[in-house]
Amino acid sequence: MYEVKAIIREELFEGVMQALHALAGIPGVTVSIVRGCGTRREASAGHPAEFGDAEFAKLETVVPEPLLEPVLKAIEDFARTGRRGDGKIFVMPVQQAIRVRTGERGENSL
Repeated sequence: MYEVKAIIREELFEGVMQALHALAGIPGVTVSIVRGCGTRREASAGHPAEFGDAEFAKLETVVPEPLLEPVLKAIEDFARTGRRGDGKIFVMPVQQAIRVRTGERGENSL
């Protein structure tokens, strides 16, 4: 199992979610609206770097290994504009998952 965290442009959130819902077997997705600060312009000769902040949508989900690549592709395809600030995707292995209501463990808990 893998945890996928994606920070994407807020205005592209709906398209990404539609692409994720189109995948068979996708578990739930947690969504937060977050603020981030990053480099708007790199430093150059005589000019310091320029920083700015913006609102983004943060999507978090845990998926079994067979769904990992389709989930990553859906996010990349529907969140990419080719401009600075498109966001980031982070992937981390998950050692254990437990459904609190039933006590189910592992992929069955998703």
